[in-house]
Amino acid sequence: MIMPMAVLSNFLIYCVINAFTPGPGNILALNTVTNYGYKKGKPLFFGIFAGYYVVQILCAIFVYGVSSLLPNAMEVMKYIGAAYILWLAIHIAFSKSSTENAEQSASFLKGFMLQFVNVKIYMFGVTSLTGYVVGYMSSFPALLFLSWLLQQSERSQPVLGLAWAY
Repeated sequence: MIMPMAVLSNFLIYCVINAFTPGPGNILALNTVTNYGYKKGKPLFFGIFAGYYVVQILCAIFVYGVSSLLPNAMEVMKYIGAAYILWLAIHIAFSKSSTENAEQSASFLKGFMLQFVNVKIYMFGVTSLTGYVVGYMSSFPALLFLSWLLQQSERSQPVLGLAWAY
């Protein structure tokens, strides 16, 4: 079944909106530029990009595996993901800010590893693929291609992080 144009356009709008919402990558990129400047932050940006690509490929593999092996589990996982996001929002709302101001460097590895603990991009990858794609295309090449589209929407995240400064 081919994805209708209305679903594809909604999917692309979802990608653009998600790229602009702040997440750990945006915040770290903004903090790095503010504290160290763009030149010193370059390795971190490349690490954020590379880590994002790897995580989105892992999300595509995960969604393909679950939709192929456990098709009924996809419905349950949507609710588990929504409950987790709600739990995170509540904990963030009631968290206290840290006053630590330790000097840290901006490195490729730090940006790369950040993406593996960045819950936002896992939820984005899994939610977008299950909510918009799996109902129409569940082949592994299709999931990889659309995962690549997700990556393209997020390529600008560190640059969009600069928008939050102004």
